[in-house]
Amino acid sequence: MPDKRASLGSFGEQIAANYLTRQGYRVEARNWRCVAGEIDLVMRDGRTLVFVEVRTRRSAPAGTAEESVGTSKRARLAALAYAYLEAHTLPEATPWRIDVVAIAIDRAGRVAHINHIPNAVEEG
Repeated sequence: MPDKRASLGSFGEQIAANYLTRQGYRVEARNWRCVAGEIDLVMRDGRTLVFVEVRTRRSAPAGTAEESVGTSKRARLAALAYAYLEAHTLPEATPWRIDVVAIAIDRAGRVAHINHIPNAVEEG
């Protein structure tokens, strides 16, 4: 079962990266890891650094992709963003935000819906 989840996650991350690139974003990093965890995508939206959490779901009974980003996940995403900024010694004035891209996959394995939520997670 973990292989199916990893495969679905990778599929969703690729869909999200393609979608955001078509919106004018630039990919800075994929699957950036540190001791605290992993950031799915790091993108640039103009001058703004965007940390992207990608949530992909096959069915609604388990809850929507948007609903899967709870309070603890939000706190972890903020901590990861700060870790990335520190690891890359970016200036304090660097504009940044955390977005969520929620993807719903239909029974045939096709993308049924993409919901990009800018500023989905507030700092700290």
